[in-house]
Amino acid sequence: MQMSETAATRAAVTPRELPWRWVIIALIFLGTVINYFDRLALPTLAPVLRAEFHLTNVDYAWIANSFLLVYALSMFLWGAVFDRVGNRRGFAIAVVLWSAAQVGTAAARGVASLCGLRALLGLGEAGNWPGATRTIAAWFPVRQRALAMGIANTGASLGPALAIPLIVMLRDGFGWRAVFVITGVMGLVWLALWLLLYPKNDAGQPATAGTGPVTATPVPWGVLLRRREAWGIILARFFGDPIWWLYVNWMPLYLADVRGFDLKQLKATGWVPYVAAALGALAGGWFSGWLLRRTGDVNRSRKLAITLGTVAMLAGFATAFAGSAPLAIACLSVTLFGFQFWVGNVQTLASDYFPIGAVGSIAGFAGTAAGLGAVIFTFSTGWVVDHFSYTPILLTAAVLAPLATTALFLLAGRVRALDVS
Repeated sequence: MQMSETAATRAAVTPRELPWRWVIIALIFLGTVINYFDRLALPTLAPVLRAEFHLTNVDYAWIANSFLLVYALSMFLWGAVFDRVGNRRGFAIAVVLWSAAQVGTAAARGVASLCGLRALLGLGEAGNWPGATRTIAAWFPVRQRALAMGIANTGASLGPALAIPLIVMLRDGFGWRAVFVITGVMGLVWLALWLLLYPKNDAGQPATAGTGPVTATPVPWGVLLRRREAWGIILARFFGDPIWWLYVNWMPLYLADVRGFDLKQLKATGWVPYVAAALGALAGGWFSGWLLRRTGDVNRSRKLAITLGTVAMLAGFATAFAGSAPLAIACLSVTLFGFQFWVGNVQTLASDYFPIGAVGSIAGFAGTAAGLGAVIFTFSTGWVVDHFSYTPILLTAAVLAPLATTALFLLAGRVRALDVS
């Protein structure tokens, strides 16, 4: 099949510019905020839980990895689930699982129960990104997908920024167990909105003309995994996502152990890097879409945005040697700005290269790779911090950024629509 025919085939399944897409992306944004409220509750309260349950850093690493390991191993399955049952039902299943786990954490009694409940949370929350990526591919045209992904990723950044002060306030007012109940119920409220507002005709089958988003037949995994473009996206996430998870899981403890923060100081300034990350998510999506509109070149638009994000993440080197807490916060902020600028464009590549029927699966495989990379790095962080310090970890994280981008560019090549028939 010639490229012109491939482009014509892809045009046939390009999403119509339905105004309702902005309602859908607003729901995805809100759901992602709640997703991060739930996963950030434990890291934010880690100093409190460490004292109550007498946890070592290695104990905490096991608890964090219980989430990450299940999150990683189940994400590729969620990609298949969304490709087969559709976005509406896929999100319903995922949110019920993660909300139940979050509420259940209020009854935790030690390391074993925390590990089990965090594993269940990881199982449910793994559905968020394959679902978001597939929903965006179905509802948004190519020129707006990076922006839509940036909006979704803003939820991943504003979630922590809002969660840290709110969780501390809830803990001060009601105790740490109530924090998990309240944040878990938030997910169920979101689910009611999702079921009310998302079109009922989305069941993984082509939509009736004019009534909903474009959908397509799922592409077999064997076909997808023979493409080097898929492996470029997968390896980029494997090397790149541990940078984000380092700060999600360890930043509150880093600020407490190295910078001397107590919960009051954490509430006052610990949210700043996540606001920077939110700005990076929006800026990365906007920049890529703006350049695409000006040049019409999706390859140049995505790659330049990814390169700029990579350069910003090199600020992680400076974090390791920052001479004061404010300077450390500033370096962390630049790093997380760069990561979100980078990752939104990397996630969008699944819909740039592949048809909609493959996007959920590619996002799932990439998410699994991202989670496995995070598992390895998270456990390594616990061991290194217990035996040495945070400095080797911060330096290693900074090296991962150019490594991820190099792997992506070498394997994936020029960004263009592929024929995977």
